Amino acid sequence: MPVKKRKSQKQVKSIEVIEQSLFQNNLTDKKKKPSSKKIEEKNDNNRLKKQFSTVAELLGSHSIKKSNKYISQEFQAFGCHMATVLGDQDHTSLYIKLAKTYSRALLEQALAFVSDAQNARSKAKLFMWKLNLLKKNKEEKSKTAREKKVKFE
Repeated sequence: MPVKKRKSQKQVKSIEVIEQSLFQNNLTDKKKKPSSKKIEEKNDNNRLKKQFSTVAELLGSHSIKKSNKYISQEFQAFGCHMATVLGDQDHTSLYIKLAKTYSRALLEQALAFVSDAQNARSKAKLFMWKLNLLKKNKEEKSKTAREKKVKFE
């Protein structure tokens, strides 16, 4: 069994004196007045702070675009573009769905047709009508191509 060494009373007193002196030094350091250098540094810091503006001022000076902030795919961007060209932002999700499912060539043809029409009452309705016509024409062409293949076989 190990033997525990006892500290002598002299050692204990010296440790207490050292602890007290360290503690008192910390207290007196806090009570000391700052030197003239520290005062000058604080004044310089205050001058620098006045030159900078707050975050609220910076954000207020810049306009943040709130619409279309969740676009991550190309077809979403094209759908939003179609909605703005047609002036139908209420149905942006419809145009995004069309851009995802239909070929870009069909959509661009219909969009070009609508952009050329100047006196259209509703560009969105005209776009959907033209898109429907283009789809039917494409289906008819594919049917005739299939029929020709069948005849040659």
